[in-house]
Amino acid sequence: MQEIIVDPRQSTPEELAEGMRQAQTLFKLNHTMPYTDEYNALAEELFGHDVFADGGFVMPGLTGVCFDRVKLGKGVMIMNNCLMMARGGITIDDNAMVAANAQLISNNHDLHDRMLLTCKPVHIGKNAWIGAGATILPGVTVGDNAVVAAGAVVTKDVAPNTIVGGNPAKLIKIVES
Repeated sequence: MQEIIVDPRQSTPEELAEGMRQAQTLFKLNHTMPYTDEYNALAEELFGHDVFADGGFVMPGLTGVCFDRVKLGKGVMIMNNCLMMARGGITIDDNAMVAANAQLISNNHDLHDRMLLTCKPVHIGKNAWIGAGATILPGVTVGDNAVVAAGAVVTKDVAPNTIVGGNPAKLIKIVES
């Protein structure tokens, strides 16, 4: 997987305007009553499609940037206070669940020029479950049907049908089909 480098100091006026639009939409979403038409419309505006149409939902307290780089599958459930730093891209496949206070981080800062962002995509597979307070770091793929335990810090790919936990996350168990 290739890392891309982004220098926010070089952002175009259009990129800056889009960032402001997303920040304002996110603020409105987080201050609107959930389970209302207004809330659903704001989530659709933020993510670019109707996340509720196929049984999915996103709870308020959402934070992050670059929501135009977040791709949500059908039936995705995202609980309260999820952080999505999506400059490198975040994909969450069908029926995955992200528990409260989870962090999905696809970008980091360069060690020598902290204004530069080093970006790698995060991919959460089908039916995966990210536990409360877990952190998924740049470049990580969580395989289909995998479980990331609460509070885990995931620095490497998680194989399908496994449970990982700890800091850094390590294999706990293989889930039998």
